[in-house]
Amino acid sequence: MATIPITKRGAEKLKDELHKLKTVDRPWVINAIAEARAQGDLSENAEYDAAKDRQGFIEGRIQEIEGKLSAALVIDPTEVDAGGKVVFGATVDLEEETSGEKVTYQIVGEDEADLKLGLINISSPIARALIGKEEGDVAVFLAPGGEKSYEVIAVHYR
Repeated sequence: MATIPITKRGAEKLKDELHKLKTVDRPWVINAIAEARAQGDLSENAEYDAAKDRQGFIEGRIQEIEGKLSAALVIDPTEVDAGGKVVFGATVDLEEETSGEKVTYQIVGEDEADLKLGLINISSPIARALIGKEEGDVAVFLAPGGEKSYEVIAVHYR
């Protein structure tokens, strides 16, 4: 199985979700199934069906997270020294060439990406265009609205 890059923060988030699923959600759904069984006829018991569906979701998510964590290559951006180049985990200050709009993004793994928080997926077009660039370089990529170009203003490892 190939390794999946993830930041230290992203790995901790997945571990926290896994812990909650195993210690809170799983026991709750087991209890809900037991209560629904106690009500009698299971063929017409909507609570039982809902609890079983929820259990299937929880068990599937537990397996998914455990698989991702076992294949994860955890990277702490504060320990990265790429000599000013944009790499996985780097935080990049950018300026859009035509509008002059300034944005800051951190390149993260798929599970941690959240554009509203400035966290972009390593496989996104902008992240792929930024990888390997340095301060002063221009990254050009195809966005849904057409071609965009950003100048790299600064690269941080935090």
